[in-house]
Amino acid sequence: MQIQYLEIVTKEVDAVCVAYEAAHGVQFGDPIAGLGYARTATLLGGGLVGVRAPMHDAEEQVVRPYWLVDDIEAAVGSVVKAGGTVAHPPLEIPGLGTFAIYIQGGIQHGLWQR
Repeated sequence: MQIQYLEIVTKEVDAVCVAYEAAHGVQFGDPIAGLGYARTATLLGGGLVGVRAPMHDAEEQVVRPYWLVDDIEAAVGSVVKAGGTVAHPPLEIPGLGTFAIYIQGGIQHGLWQR
């Protein structure tokens, strides 16, 4: 298993980025519109960690891993068969890949296909 994108949704974007930069020696870039204006840094192995603010008042603060998969449609089907609920169906982000979000065990999980 490999994390392609680790999404952190927080009301304290700058404070989280500063703490990660200090603790891990990474540099966060400017916000990326296609990722909800997340500021990103590279993970070992080529993935990204993104820190962004909630996009609307109802969005909860969350840490959501997006697991890399070869076939997102098949992976979503497997999740549903295992009792997961699709919270966001597969959606392509041009130039970045396709993601989906599901809920299982009361936890939000993500899938990512390059």
